[in-house]
Amino acid sequence: MNAVADMVASVLVVLGGVACLLGSLGLARLPDTFMRLHGPSKTATLGIGCVALASVSFFSAREGAFSAHELLIIVFVAMTTPVSAHLIARAAWHRRLPRWRDEDTQP
Repeated sequence: MNAVADMVASVLVVLGGVACLLGSLGLARLPDTFMRLHGPSKTATLGIGCVALASVSFFSAREGAFSAHELLIIVFVAMTTPVSAHLIARAAWHRRLPRWRDEDTQP
């Protein structure tokens, strides 16, 4: 039973790490503030959720009882990440930060 829980936790940690890496690359590579919000906000929620679920599976198998502390972390991150991304987008909109445009649409 521990080998299965270890494998599940390992897969979830790797998936969470890959998701966070992709979000970091999106933050670094996308051209403007509005596009940069999508990479980290979506993938950070997925990455942290995967890592927290890995922790749930590992410690539930190790202790023999369900570990629910990490579920609160998942709920908190899932609630706060979109709100913070929305606030950053509104601040960028009100400050009239430049947006990236295709060369075809520019006069």
